[in-house]
Amino acid sequence: QSNMSVDFELNTNTNIFEMPQDVKPVIEMMKTFDTTATSSTANDTPFTLPPNFIRKYSNMQPDFGFSGLGEMVYKRTYSRLREDGTNEKWYQTVERVVNGTFNMQKKWTKSHMLQWNAEEQMVLAKDMYRRIFEMKFLPPGRGLWAMGSALTEEKELYAALNNCAFVSTEGMEKNPSQPFTFLMDASMLGVGVGFDTVGAKSFVVKGISETASSLCYQIPDSREGWVESLKHLLNSYFYGYAPVEFDYSLIRLAGEPIRGFGGVSSGPQCLKDLHKDVRDVLSKNTGKPITVTSIVDIMNLIGRCVVAGNLRRTAEIAFGNADDEEYINLKNYEVNPHRMAYGWTSNNSVFAKLGMDYTNVCKIAATNGEPGFCWLDNMQKYDRMNGVVTNTDHRAKGGNPCLEQTLESYEMCCLVETFPNKHETLQDYIETLRVAYLYAKTVTLGRTHWPETNQVMLRNRRIGTSMSGIAQFIASKGQEALREWCEEGYDAIQRFDKEFSDKFAVPTSIKTTSIKPSGTVSLLAGATPGVHYPISRYYQRRVRLAADSELVTPLQEAGYPIEPAVGNPGTMVVSFPVDAGEGLRKVKEVSMWEQLGLAAFLQKHWADNQVSCTVTFDPETEGHQMKHALDIYQYQLKGISFLPHCDGVYPQMPYEEITKEEYETMKSNIVPIRWADGSSYDPQAERFCDGDHCTL
Repeated sequence: QSNMSVDFELNTNTNIFEMPQDVKPVIEMMKTFDTTATSSTANDTPFTLPPNFIRKYSNMQPDFGFSGLGEMVYKRTYSRLREDGTNEKWYQTVERVVNGTFNMQKKWTKSHMLQWNAEEQMVLAKDMYRRIFEMKFLPPGRGLWAMGSALTEEKELYAALNNCAFVSTEGMEKNPSQPFTFLMDASMLGVGVGFDTVGAKSFVVKGISETASSLCYQIPDSREGWVESLKHLLNSYFYGYAPVEFDYSLIRLAGEPIRGFGGVSSGPQCLKDLHKDVRDVLSKNTGKPITVTSIVDIMNLIGRCVVAGNLRRTAEIAFGNADDEEYINLKNYEVNPHRMAYGWTSNNSVFAKLGMDYTNVCKIAATNGEPGFCWLDNMQKYDRMNGVVTNTDHRAKGGNPCLEQTLESYEMCCLVETFPNKHETLQDYIETLRVAYLYAKTVTLGRTHWPETNQVMLRNRRIGTSMSGIAQFIASKGQEALREWCEEGYDAIQRFDKEFSDKFAVPTSIKTTSIKPSGTVSLLAGATPGVHYPISRYYQRRVRLAADSELVTPLQEAGYPIEPAVGNPGTMVVSFPVDAGEGLRKVKEVSMWEQLGLAAFLQKHWADNQVSCTVTFDPETEGHQMKHALDIYQYQLKGISFLPHCDGVYPQMPYEEITKEEYETMKSNIVPIRWADGSSYDPQAERFCDGDHCTL
C-alpha cells in the first residue's frame, strides 16, 4: 500500500486529464485483479448435473405405482416436450427439475454476491436427484411440470411453481376490483385461490354512468389482457365510470394451442359470458352496498370462465360467517336457483368460532358435505396444536382451497410431498426431508409479478412439507412409529430451515409443515393420498383420455381395458387394477371419529400449518354425531370438511371396489407398457394442489 499522491495534469489540447506514467502500471494491475474477481465463467454457467451421472439412471426402470396408473399419469401430465420434439422420460424430467432447482439457487447467490460452493451443491443435487427418481419425495405437480422449463429459466415466471393462494376482501373499498382481478390472474396461472366475504357492505356499487359515452377496450390475446378487461368492467360499475365495450378480435380461436402452459384455447366465448354475467350481477347490486352474494358470484363466474369448457382447471374456496344466512344458503339452489350454473366452482367453508353452536350448520353439512369448517383463531394462535400459543400467524386471514395452508391476504404457498412408507429407517427419511425442504425453500427465492404477494412471501417464506401414504405407513409400521417420525422429522426440518435460510441469507420460514390431500403426485409413487384411506385395498381406477391421445394405443396393446366414455363422444375410459397395500382398511371401515382423531394427531405432531382432511361418514349412523364431534375437535384442529359416503352405482365410476380375485385377473392380462419413442404431445400444466376434492 502506498501513500503516493498523484497529480493529474490537464492536457489543454484535448481537454482530458492525463495520468502520470508511474501510476499507469498500478492501475493496469488493479484492472487485472478486478476482472479475475468478477468474470468467473463457472459462476455464469447454468447449473448442470454431469452427463455421466445422468447416464447411470437412463436405463433404470422407475418404480411407478399402482400397476401402470402412476406411469400413465406421469406420461399424461408431466412428461414435457424436449427440444428434439420427443417427450421426456422420467430420468430426464428429474434432471430438468433438479437442474432448475439448483440453477435457481445459483442465480440467487450470484445476484446477492453470496458464496457458491460448487462441490457441496453438487453433492446435494445428486442426492436430491436420487430421492426424486426413487420417489421418496416429489415436488408438487406444478413443480414437476414447470421447474427447469422455459417458464422458470427464461420467463422467470416463478408464480407458476406455487400451488395455492388466498385473497381477503377486507378493505376492498380502497381498490374494489383488486381481489377479483388477483383471483382471475392467479387462476389463469393454475393457482387455486381462497377468498372471504369480509368486504361485503364496505362500499356502494355506483353503477355505470348514464351520461358518459361508452369506451371500447381491444382485448390482447394474453392472460394479462383478459384480466385487464375484467378490471375495466368492474371499475366502470364500482366507480360510476363510462360503460365499457370490448373488442374480442385479437383472441385466438377455439382449439388453437396455448404455448407455455399446454392445452388448447377455448376461444373468446367464455370471456364474453363472464363479461355478460358480471354485468348482470352488478346491475342488480347498483345503488346498494356490495353483497356477500355479489362477491361470491363474481368469484365463481371467474372460476367458470377459467375452467373454459373443461380445457383448463382451477380451484376456489369461499369463507363466510357461520351465522350469515345469506352465505349459508349460497349453495341452496332452491333459494338461489340462478347459482346452480356456477356455484359448483368453489368449495364453501365457514369461519367457525370456538364454542359456537354447530347444530344448524351441521344439519346442512350432514346432507352434502358443505360447508367445511375453518377455525381462524387456531390458525393465528398456534403452530402445531400442542397447547403452546405462539401467535406466529397473527396476520393470517384464511387458507387455500384444500385448507392445508394458513395464509395472509395475497400470500401464495409452496408445497413438497414426502412418502415415509418408502423408507426403511427414520434416518433415511430425515435425509429425504433435507433435500425435499431444500427444494421448497428454493422456490421461495422466486418473486412473483404481484407486489402485494412479494411483500408477504419475502417476509414469510411459508412452506408446506407434506406426508402421503400415511394409511400405508400405519398399516406397516404402526401409530407409535408415525408419532416418532413426525416429531423427529419436524425437529429436523427446523434445523434444515435454519441451515438453508443462513445459506441464502433469507428469513426462516414462518411455518414449514402441512398435510396436503395430494392426488396425481401420490399416484406416481403408489401412495395413498395424504391422510386419507382408500375406497378398498383392491379397486379399479378409471381414467379418461381423449380418443386421439397418443397414450391410448400403448395402453390398449398392454392389455388395459379401454372403452368409449358413456355419453361423451371422443373420450375413452381406461381401467387400472390397484392394490393399495397389505393390511389397509377401506375407508368405510374407519369411523368418522377415528378419521378426526388421525387429523388431530397429525395437527399435534407434524403440521404447523394445517392438515387437509375430508372426513367421509355414514349419513344415517354418523350424520347426527357431527355436531358433537366438532364440539370436541374444535380445540384440536384448524380446519376440516366432511363428505357423506356415496353408495350409488353409475357407469364408469372413477373408483370401484373389486375383489382380490378380480384384481389378480385384471393384473394377469396386462404386460409392461411400451410407449412410442417418437411421441410428441404437450402435456397441460398441473393446476393448484391436485387433490380430488379440490379439483373442479
